[in-house]
Amino acid sequence: MATTWGLGAYARMAERLVPAADAVADAADLRRGEAVLDVACGTGNAALAAAVRGADPVVGVDLEPALLALAPSDAGVAWRVGDATALPVDDGAFDVALSAFGVMYAPDQPAAARELARVLRPGGRGHGHGRVALASWAPGSFLPGMGAALAELLPPPPLGAAPPTRWGDPAAARALLADAGFTGIEHRAEALTLTFASRAEAVGFLVATAGHVVAQRPRLEAENRWGTLLAALAAHVSRHDTGTGAAVRLRCDYLLTTARLDDARRS
Repeated sequence: MATTWGLGAYARMAERLVPAADAVADAADLRRGEAVLDVACGTGNAALAAAVRGADPVVGVDLEPALLALAPSDAGVAWRVGDATALPVDDGAFDVALSAFGVMYAPDQPAAARELARVLRPGGRGHGHGRVALASWAPGSFLPGMGAALAELLPPPPLGAAPPTRWGDPAAARALLADAGFTGIEHRAEALTLTFASRAEAVGFLVATAGHVVAQRPRLEAENRWGTLLAALAAHVSRHDTGTGAAVRLRCDYLLTTARLDDARRS
């Protein structure tokens, strides 16, 4: 494993995020035969959605080999290990770049935005422009809010790192993409809902699927603080739970962004 994303059972979370990947693919208005790149693809939700819609070829790139190993090998997608800030693909090789809760986690956000532009074909095909479609968690929404709820118990982010939810803020995302040469930038607020039979089930799921939390369990247990983390997470779930009775419903807000490459500004 190259990152903590490979720890735990992230594939279980990825299954819950499929509707957002479908929304990304639909927002890109894919045409049959278009070349599509899924950036920071994880287990490949957006790439698989593109392949189902007739895109060809489809390539998924992720930094974590352990996640790529979980992606289906018979789905018509080529899986490659690579960094979102230095994608292992040629300039102008794709008509469309997608990312469903992936590129937002690249530490160098301007570099990641420039890579989205670099890999798109000048002029594109079908629509006349290379284009992107991205899903990014909104600031303050439930899943990013886990970080704030557990901040005192987990290692801090790298010094000076911008929050991943910058991509989920319309103004900030617009600035990142515009600086990279994109135009026609549009945003739409979307949400998906995580449901569980109980709050205990929700906490267990959120712990098991969060590699960065799993990575810290031995340390926190040694410090007798693992129970503190579970209690803090349970409180976070309780604050956001809109379910009735024992059932839990957690709304996860995200920003769906589309843009096209401004070929005149292409570097």
